[in-house]
Amino acid sequence: MELVYIIAAFLAGFLALRCKLPPLVGFLVAGFALNTAGYQSTATLSTLADLGVTLLLFSIGLKLDIRTLLAKEIWGGATLHNVLTTGLFTLALLVLKQLGIGMMADLDISQLALMGFALSFSSTVFAIKALQEKGELNATYGTLAIGILVMQDIFAVIFLTVSTGKVPEITALALFALPLLRPSLFRILDRAGHGEMLVLYGIFLALVAGSGLFEAVGMKADLGALIVGMMLAGHPKTSEMSKSLFNLKELLLVCFFLNIGLSEKPTWDGLFMALILLVLLPLKGILYYVIFNLFRYRVRTSLLGTLTLFNYSEFGLIVGGLAYNMGMLPGSFLVAIAIAVSLSFLIAAPLNSLGHRLYKDAAKWLKEFEPDRLNPNDRLIDLGDKKVLILGMGRIGSGAYDELVSRYGEQVIGIETREESVALHREQGRCVIHGDATDPDFWARVISKHNTQLILLAMPHSQANSFALEQIRERHYKGQIAAIAKYEDDEDALYALGVDAAFNIYNEAGSGFARHVCDHLIPNIQPLHCQSAKIPATKI
Repeated sequence: MELVYIIAAFLAGFLALRCKLPPLVGFLVAGFALNTAGYQSTATLSTLADLGVTLLLFSIGLKLDIRTLLAKEIWGGATLHNVLTTGLFTLALLVLKQLGIGMMADLDISQLALMGFALSFSSTVFAIKALQEKGELNATYGTLAIGILVMQDIFAVIFLTVSTGKVPEITALALFALPLLRPSLFRILDRAGHGEMLVLYGIFLALVAGSGLFEAVGMKADLGALIVGMMLAGHPKTSEMSKSLFNLKELLLVCFFLNIGLSEKPTWDGLFMALILLVLLPLKGILYYVIFNLFRYRVRTSLLGTLTLFNYSEFGLIVGGLAYNMGMLPGSFLVAIAIAVSLSFLIAAPLNSLGHRLYKDAAKWLKEFEPDRLNPNDRLIDLGDKKVLILGMGRIGSGAYDELVSRYGEQVIGIETREESVALHREQGRCVIHGDATDPDFWARVISKHNTQLILLAMPHSQANSFALEQIRERHYKGQIAAIAKYEDDEDALYALGVDAAFNIYNEAGSGFARHVCDHLIPNIQPLHCQSAKIPATKI
């Protein structure tokens, strides 16, 4: 049976990829198709799916600054959206009940409110996957969306605790001592090396120290993985650990999306109710946009943040299952919620892929704040009189910055999306400012007002570099542009977009190593030409 699941997931994911859709759309469709054909989820598939979600939240914790959650835009925005969406959805469902539409006729107001609460959440797994595929986890709107989702996870823990009457064990108080273990966890991480022990340590922290420990004391397991990840955030090796877990996490998340489609057998009544719930989905998106706008974020940030959260959450299935077991909701609603969650993913996936284009169209009629009234975390930036601009100050960007400064002096400036990285670069004496290089508003203001002669695209994701390049060319930039690429097809795409030079980072690393060796170790070796070399005969 597992073989059938693998074949179906691969074929559907590959077809989705060829149709320029995220593969997760194919995995969802594969799950529905298998369910229709009579297949059901297995204990193994469910376990692997849970492991994938746990590793995902742990990886997010590794990159999450706790100070982000303390911002009023995060906790205030999440609370306001949850309350307003629950109320608005309850009212809408009450209207449907009065009209006798769908399955609402037999539900009372408390059951409708429970449904409204379940539908107010957005999917953490989907949103983070969408951000990862676009390389924009650290963009302003990505950070905002993740903060909202973490707060929603906290709300979920509170709800599950209250509704089930399951109070955490008294031993849960010991969790407050976890921060005291941080120095010890750091020391182990320092000594874990760079190979399989680093991967194993990450799995141990996520599944045992995080998920297992929290579950043992009556807390939500996934929350434990997130918190332990957050405890390690800021360590120099957390980025490497996250990258080492990436492929394993992605593979396990295939099981998660496949399992969503397999969760309930579709019925016509369930499909009809799910379509009604999808009609209500825009109300949720509108509230997200209004709340982001209330905190004076730019149109782009508000719109892309809304699209990232424009879905129903798998948490709705958890609430529905809990309510069904407690006799609060009929089982038919589980089918409706499962289908609605899956269909919302199918709708949100292409919308997120087209997010930047949708913004360019919507920006013509959506009102923008004046620059001095924008949220401090979302203001545009001034590059001054710098001649060289480096986008992405990771290891490659930092190395390029230092080399160019040694050649041309203080005419170089770096742009980086991660605020903690910006602070570190400034401490090391580099001129680096915080900004989102994939932001069309950024390019509209910077390129047209400054005489930049050279731009280096050193962001780690090819999609981010390609989009930045498109924005540069649309502004009729006349200087030179160089970009990094990981694969040959990435190089071809960059040249097609008009880059002056594309450098394969793997090939360049090899040639750079050879140049370094020749310059420092063997400067006196004379060149040897193949045609003049005498090769002795070899006896066979």
